[in-house]
Amino acid sequence: MALPITQQAKYWGIAAAVFLILMYLMGNVLVPFLVGGAMAYFLDPVADRLERLGLSRVTATAVITLVMFLVVVLLVLAVIPTLIQQTTALVDAAPEISRNLQTFLTERFPELSDETSIMRKTLADIGDFIQSKGGDLAQGVLTSAMSVISALVFIVVVPVVAFYLLLDWDKMVARVDAMIPRDHVVTVRRLAREIDGVLAGFVRGQLTVCLILGAYYSVALMLAGLQFGLVVGAIAGAVTFIPYVGAIIGGILAIGLALFQFWGDWVAIGIVAAIFAFGQFIEGNILTPKLVGSSVGLHPVWLLLALSAFGSLLGFAGMLIAVPVAASLGVLMRFAISQYQNSLLYRGVAPVHPSPVQGATPEPVPVSGGALRDEEAV
Repeated sequence: MALPITQQAKYWGIAAAVFLILMYLMGNVLVPFLVGGAMAYFLDPVADRLERLGLSRVTATAVITLVMFLVVVLLVLAVIPTLIQQTTALVDAAPEISRNLQTFLTERFPELSDETSIMRKTLADIGDFIQSKGGDLAQGVLTSAMSVISALVFIVVVPVVAFYLLLDWDKMVARVDAMIPRDHVVTVRRLAREIDGVLAGFVRGQLTVCLILGAYYSVALMLAGLQFGLVVGAIAGAVTFIPYVGAIIGGILAIGLALFQFWGDWVAIGIVAAIFAFGQFIEGNILTPKLVGSSVGLHPVWLLLALSAFGSLLGFAGMLIAVPVAASLGVLMRFAISQYQNSLLYRGVAPVHPSPVQGATPEPVPVSGGALRDEEAV
């Protein structure tokens, strides 16, 4: 005999509460395991395809791990040193950029030349503040991250967790499937497939969009001569994952730096602006529709809400689970709405009849088939 709905809701509610409490208490400790699990989830289709080509699961996992290791090594040797160098140079150049801004504003607004002007003092302090606080901020972020979990442990644990989870992924999925309550196994499997489709379509597609745009912005801006093109391209590509925010931050950085570097050379400034405008065009009209699609069901506002809520509650671990939880809640909400629209609460029990035509004899409304037959017999 199946448990009543209220009992089932109580048990599943308790399980959800325990999960959230554990995430709150152990969030920072779980970060490398969440990252490793996410990597295994993303790479499982690749391992399945290699298995279909004839490789064993162990060999496929080893090949994927080796390729990922080589990619990381190439990034560390080729890209990251230049990225760090340009980031440091950008922080050091902040006072000069601020002085250029001050000179520009003073030439066009002579009233700012007054040394007692609040605006002048503010502009004079901007560069020194950014230079002094920029290094402190970076050091503070690094110290905070190191206090949560050692970088060495993170680097070691994530690949190990990803390797073993990828190796046993199919077995784990089968084990979880065997634990689903038999009364709901068909519905749960259908919802799980929908969640997997939404999550895979959004995250894998969006990460691909971020990588393509990051590479495009970095190469194009450096070819255009922008001093910190690699940094701007990396930032613009990375924050593209966050709806709207990526376009705003990337555009402000690219065009703002171009104004300071190429002031007076409007062709160069226009080229930088055109590079970013073209990037936004291909993102909105080609990359996102093709790689992410419109059927994933994750509205940008819903995603922003999930990132903000889980990030504030659970920190970095919360941001890692925000997208999966948002995708799951979106699928469950659509399922709940579908169930509601098929219920008597929505449809009601009284049949709806058109208004009778004037002068016409209204037809009897049957309460039941038997009652109507009895009346006709009488």
